[in-house]
Amino acid sequence: MNDENIKRQVQKTFSKSKESYVTSKTHNNRKDLDMITVWLQPKSSWTVLDIATGGGHVARQLSLDAELVFATDLTKEMLANTASHLHSYSNIHYVVADAEQLPFIDESFDAVTCRIAPHHFPNPGHFIHEVHRVLKKDGRFVMIDNIAPEDTELDSFYNSFEKMRDSSHHRAWKVSEWKKLLKEYGLRIEKEIDRKKTLPFYEWASRTLEEKEIHQVETYFLNSSTRLKSYFQIKTHSERVTEFTIDEWMVLSSKPL
Repeated sequence: MNDENIKRQVQKTFSKSKESYVTSKTHNNRKDLDMITVWLQPKSSWTVLDIATGGGHVARQLSLDAELVFATDLTKEMLANTASHLHSYSNIHYVVADAEQLPFIDESFDAVTCRIAPHHFPNPGHFIHEVHRVLKKDGRFVMIDNIAPEDTELDSFYNSFEKMRDSSHHRAWKVSEWKKLLKEYGLRIEKEIDRKKTLPFYEWASRTLEEKEIHQVETYFLNSSTRLKSYFQIKTHSERVTEFTIDEWMVLSSKPL
């Protein structure tokens, strides 16, 4: 599938499930959002960009401290729905934009954020290049995303079930791959955390799938090896999957003066 088809699939998926991402407990994780503020320490004079804003949770969080927040998303219907939910936050502006080709001039933003989205991007290098380009010197970039384990078997299993659940999933990258990209495009890592994230199976699957498809993903989990079940902490009750864990990486980087 070429890049344009991948992006059209992203738009199709998120147009259909726009409301479920606004209400998602995973995306509205309070601890996660508070940590973004702690790491960025946004100032009241800042202009901030939230890339692939989805349900707008990060944009809303940033708007409490920054002067202006630009919330962008590739999917117009998703962005319009989010703008409707956040209509009372007057300092958020909404722009339909491709993360790999941002419609902003160089060095426009004091900070850039992108959360639980880069695994949809077909060209992560273009994305990181654009982040570097639109950041002001000494600007800060926080990225949070699901990551693939460094182990090849675990990587394959994880990316396979994500693709089964969401056809707009392109690939979750390994931390080692992200670090190489950040260095290549001139962003210096200041702080990082990798952690386990527990997902309730049915809520996770039903955001994008119908019952028959959910059962297919569940069967894939249930038929996996003991090693895979152990790593992803797949839990069951009465032969049904209840929850599992994936790896997530949060990184703060900066653009040198």
